[in-house]
Amino acid sequence: MAREQTHTTTQDQKHPVGELLWLAPALLAGLCILFFYLESHPYPAFGAGLYFSIADQISTSGYALPSRIPGYTAEGVPFAYPPLMFYVLAAMQDLTGLDAITISRFLPGIVTLAYLVPLYYTARDLLGSRAQATLSAFIVAVSPPVLQWHISAGGIVRAPAMLFALTGIYAGVRIFRAGDRNWFVPATVAFALTILTHPVYTVFFVVSFLLLYVRFDRSFDGLLWGAAVAAGGLAATAPWWLQVVTMHSPGVFTAAAGTHGGIGSSIPTIEHLVERRIEQMPLLSVWQVVPTVGCLYLVAKRKYFLPAWLLAAVLTVGKARFVFLVGAMVSAAFVVDGVLPRLRHEAAVLDREVVVTVSVVLVVLLGVSSGALYAASDVDAHAGSPSLPQFVDRSEMAAMDWAEENTAQSADFVVLGDAAEWFPQQTGRTILVGPWGVEWKGHDAYRSQLHQFRRLSLCRSANCLSAELERSDVQPDYVFVPKGQYTVRGMQKHQRATMTTTLLFSPGYQLAFENSDVAIFRVADGWVSDQPSSSSPTPT
Repeated sequence: MAREQTHTTTQDQKHPVGELLWLAPALLAGLCILFFYLESHPYPAFGAGLYFSIADQISTSGYALPSRIPGYTAEGVPFAYPPLMFYVLAAMQDLTGLDAITISRFLPGIVTLAYLVPLYYTARDLLGSRAQATLSAFIVAVSPPVLQWHISAGGIVRAPAMLFALTGIYAGVRIFRAGDRNWFVPATVAFALTILTHPVYTVFFVVSFLLLYVRFDRSFDGLLWGAAVAAGGLAATAPWWLQVVTMHSPGVFTAAAGTHGGIGSSIPTIEHLVERRIEQMPLLSVWQVVPTVGCLYLVAKRKYFLPAWLLAAVLTVGKARFVFLVGAMVSAAFVVDGVLPRLRHEAAVLDREVVVTVSVVLVVLLGVSSGALYAASDVDAHAGSPSLPQFVDRSEMAAMDWAEENTAQSADFVVLGDAAEWFPQQTGRTILVGPWGVEWKGHDAYRSQLHQFRRLSLCRSANCLSAELERSDVQPDYVFVPKGQYTVRGMQKHQRATMTTTLLFSPGYQLAFENSDVAIFRVADGWVSDQPSSSSPTPT
């Protein structure tokens, strides 16, 4: 069959400076949002403590692949994560001396800017318009659902995975649409890097690559080239996954997959496009409605690829960041091809340049304002909780320093609230309860740890804490109790003063450390096992 050619001329491709000018709005918007994020977050949003614990383990083992990561639950957790970024983090710390907090504040945001480049080129070639590509990249740069897990601490892994996946998808556009087989090697390398970085982004890569083949090629030759990319990526990464299978058995991968849903389990994600955030401020809801309307517009125009890609993202990976990534291209096509021409027609009595200028200014203000407010954690994004909460603050870090310096290395802790995610990495001590990394043990183990963590973190009295510790069958040496504001799985909570008061008057707990935001109590020997086995009180 005849293959479609790109609308970009060879002469245009020889002017990278011109492309940079088209990229500038998205990059400048991304820089602006990164500035607001860094100014408002002396500590990173969410957590990356487990990731840096993995990097520390890699470094101390002479860069050999570890089998388990200690500190997270009594037995530790299996190490089956794709390892690339953990080796990068280990090397960064060893070569530069930068600490985990600094790296996790800055690195994700920098990579978040970098992946706008392959995104722009992908949109340019798919949409055949630099204006639409610019708008696509701009929307992604300011879109809260995309920013959430890329600019925050977890973006240490996820943002590079997005960079590799988008680079590979652009290579797929060149292979299948333009017939340029010179992109085989970049596609294979990008696929291998994606496999070695994050499994969900690998699924997005594969699904997108298949759709590109079906839409633009469908030849036997194209099928062979696509299969060669897949085979090359799997072969290049075999030293890692074969070693993991040898250490833990193939079931470790299926065990982790089962903890976060599977194909089709996130169909309700489509609601995110219309309903979930409509009740929020209009600045955040506009770009969630536009893709839905844009899909209807494209289908009416018999342009099915982008709606199909969007639907495939919903049905397979289901994560909002992928849905909105594709949705950005849908929005750009709808706005540039559908909305702006109508505005020009309806505003015939006005200067058309004025209409376009005003429209552009409004889009820029809307996008940058929403993204900046979200990045600064000034948006109610979690039922009254801030949009990008910090898991730790200065007082909690001071408490962790005390724990590292004043407790035995063998001491076990139960940490209430999300500071637990950072605790093992910062202190070298073990937390007995926490879901991080437990997904590699399977669905049951993960859900059990998650429920235990939530119940303990929501306790408001010594009686509740003792009963929940007994229910969880853990006997820590210390409990780490936040005071005032803290978060549980990203949701903001307030710890009442009664929690500390009842612990002070309880014979089973002895105050060991206290500052304005944290109290650490030593647990009396045998205290937990001596508690009655009746059902625990409901946390209040």
